[in-house]
Amino acid sequence: TWLFLGRGWGCHMTDSVQTEAATPGAWAPLRHRIFRMLWIAQVFSLVGTWAQTVGAQWFLTVESGRPELVALVQTATSLPVLLLAIPAGALADVLDRRRMLIIVQTGMALVAVALAVDTLTGHLGTVALLAFTAALGAGVALTNPAFQATVPELVPRAELPAAAALNGVAVNLARAIGPAIGGLLVALAGIGWTFAFN
Repeated sequence: TWLFLGRGWGCHMTDSVQTEAATPGAWAPLRHRIFRMLWIAQVFSLVGTWAQTVGAQWFLTVESGRPELVALVQTATSLPVLLLAIPAGALADVLDRRRMLIIVQTGMALVAVALAVDTLTGHLGTVALLAFTAALGAGVALTNPAFQATVPELVPRAELPAAAALNGVAVNLARAIGPAIGGLLVALAGIGWTFAFN
């Protein structure tokens, strides 16, 4: 190519080919086992969260007989994120992130189990539902900064944009699938099993 087309253009073409070869693909971060496992776990966790949200909204609409309370589900989910975002970021910088993620996720799992058991045994009330939902929202608030700060340790620097994009894909995929699964579970099995799914 160099001899036929001229020295300058041939060199430029070679540089261009090398640059394209060095650019990682959109799915490249999934080649790394730990990132892939965390990403899959994140998708399943978010699907469960969206299903639980549908169950909570249905409970407040039908079981409590007060549909105006439905907005409180999003408030209970989002308010802890608003209040805890900065402290959670500071904790993610100070504490061991891996241990923090394990502790918070274990706590969230226990809250989800308690919510499901309370519902299946017929003891769930409006205040308890909102308290459980707020506790899960607090868990999300504590998890997000630690998870996001962990990603650069799991993939090479060149793949960070692709990893961030994949995290966005996980959120949007769960947002598309989770409510549908939640609605199906509410219709077929009941609210308690929707919470159990989460």
